Amino acid sequence: MKYILDTNAVSALMKGDERLLARLEQVSWEAVAVPQPVFAEVAYGIERLPKSKRRETLRNKFETLRSVLARAAWSEGVTDAFGNIKATLERRGQRIEDFDVAIAAHAAGENATLVTANVADMSRIPGLQWEDWSAPDVGVR
Repeated sequence: MKYILDTNAVSALMKGDERLLARLEQVSWEAVAVPQPVFAEVAYGIERLPKSKRRETLRNKFETLRSVLARAAWSEGVTDAFGNIKATLERRGQRIEDFDVAIAAHAAGENATLVTANVADMSRIPGLQWEDWSAPDVGVR
């Protein structure tokens, strides 16, 4: 099984979240990938912070994770999934942020499971496989 990490999962890794780290230890690192929109959101979050020791610490953790986590490529399957997901949600009047659609499209386009705590938005995407590794009982759908 292949897993795609959402922004909140990468942030949890940076914070050393024990539940997420424990779950990550149960799967092969080769089965985990991160789409570029996730890295972009994390970089944006760090850049918004005032210059401080905390910001530098987060930047260093981010660089470390970015150097070890595999990238999920933007493929034709991801493009098709993006169009399908965005149009479906729009028709339902349930739009979500484009970066969230792009991240979900990486999981859908690669037939992977999205690791996310953003259950409110991601659970509305038809056919998307997701797991919430931050939940006590590892919420799965």
